Amino acid sequence: MNQRALLEPNESAALHPEEYPLTVREAAKYLGVSPQSVYLWVERKQIPHLRVMGRNIRFLKSDLETFRASFKQEMENE
Repeated sequence: MNQRALLEPNESAALHPEEYPLTVREAAKYLGVSPQSVYLWVERKQIPHLRVMGRNIRFLKSDLETFRASFKQEMENE
C-alpha cells in the first residue's frame, strides 16, 4: 500500500500540503469537469484514485496534475 495514504491527514498536510487527499468534488473542480465525469473515469479506471474505507474515493493532487496534463494534450489533439 502507498505510504502516503497511511499518513494521518494532519501529518500528510504538514509534510506535503499538495498531497492532502482531495474529494471527488474537489478533484472535479481542479480538473474543470463535473463530479459525474470524475465518477465515470473512476469506474472506467481512467484516473488514478484511492479508496478510503471501501467506498470513499480520494485523489492525490500530484496524480491529478499528471492526469490533467495528459487530458489537456488529448483534447488539443482532437
